[in-house]
Amino acid sequence: MAATPVELIIPGLFDSGPDHWQSHWLTLRPNAVRVELGGWHAPSRDLWVAHLDRAIGRQRGPAVLVAHSLGCLAVAWWAREASAARLAKVHGALLVAPPDVDRPGVHPLLQPFAPAPSGRLPFPSLLVASRDDPYADFPRLAWLAAAWGSQLVDAGPCGHINAESDLGDWPQGLGLLERLIDGGRACPSQPGSHAGPRLAPFPKGRA
Repeated sequence: MAATPVELIIPGLFDSGPDHWQSHWLTLRPNAVRVELGGWHAPSRDLWVAHLDRAIGRQRGPAVLVAHSLGCLAVAWWAREASAARLAKVHGALLVAPPDVDRPGVHPLLQPFAPAPSGRLPFPSLLVASRDDPYADFPRLAWLAAAWGSQLVDAGPCGHINAESDLGDWPQGLGLLERLIDGGRACPSQPGSHAGPRLAPFPKGRA
């Protein structure tokens, strides 16, 4: 029987506060572990990638990456630079509301993560996009999902899918996580193959 993955919670800029769904999941999910990326108020791409790499390397079994906002860019950059041994540990990734770091006039704190990597992720992934995210237009997020080989999940109008979105525990997101875990377990992708995710399709509509 396959080992149950550790769920690595990867916050974005300024970390995730107590009302954020990521913080709720840390309490609800027995296998959830928060990744300390450091420099929350002045993020460094190299530092975040290095800290994420160490967090993944510490896991004895498989890991699912649960990233929000700028944390999604950290995952994408890490996947581009990681070793095959590290990539083999990743069961899949839930990427929620990545910002458009290539947008003209992007906030200076996001600029170190530009340009967004465009290569396919070598593990199954879901990209959850809001229709009214102030930090990225939906068509851009759809493009990013295609570039990363991620399955796009239309969350409807949910803002930045953060604490201000008033999602509570975000049960719909938990459903996506469970389906990612089950789908990835049934159909793992080969590390380094750059194959797209092989997951059952999700229904359209609000996530």
